[in-house]
Amino acid sequence: MTSDEARRRLADMGFAATDVSALVAHFEDAARRGKAGHGLSRVDWLETLELDPAARPVLLESEEGFERWDGRGALGYLVLEEIIRATLADPPERARVVVARRCFPTGVLGYWVRRLADAGFVGALTATSPLRLPHPDGGPPLTGTNPIAIAIPSSDGAPVVADVSMGAVTHGDVLAGRASSDELVPFGGEQAHKAFALAVGLELFVSALAGPERGAVLVVAKPDHDPVPAFRKLAAALRLPGDC
Repeated sequence: MTSDEARRRLADMGFAATDVSALVAHFEDAARRGKAGHGLSRVDWLETLELDPAARPVLLESEEGFERWDGRGALGYLVLEEIIRATLADPPERARVVVARRCFPTGVLGYWVRRLADAGFVGALTATSPLRLPHPDGGPPLTGTNPIAIAIPSSDGAPVVADVSMGAVTHGDVLAGRASSDELVPFGGEQAHKAFALAVGLELFVSALAGPERGAVLVVAKPDHDPVPAFRKLAAALRLPGDC
């Protein structure tokens, strides 16, 4: 699928031009970074969902160190787009926790925190998804794949962005036909209990703050130190998380 086709189909679904541009930018970035399951092919999936393209998120509570948002039926991508834009327009003096309830799907979490890091902020973002991961010993799905992304800015202009899902494969891999739903298990093989523990912790962490529906929690802060250049030197020519 081309970007032009994606734009046309999203517009046909009823999304405003600004929302179409935001969605396509996300999908194109995912494709450039090798995350094809989160790329333009996601338009096919969006067309299968019941969506309200006119829905807009709302800021329910705002303090210097805390915000609470409600997606109110808006696509999770667009909820996070609004949150990131608002955060960059009015950043915290030191740090802020942002809770978004009813926020799904959220796409590639690294995309959102990278934008914060590019503006000089440390960001950590996690989000829940439909229950897809079973216990390592088997049984029904108990948690979402529950990714977490962490971005650290750098004076050398290349932030480090770690973005990890707790699944051995992603749901995007399943949608793209590169994996089966049976492969949606915690990663790690014999050590899968570690990924499962993280998935459980993130599931309950987000639920405790955002409520029973799918949500997201963002932490954004101004750094006091610039550790990335020294770490890149230590790593020599090795590829670091988030490098293209």
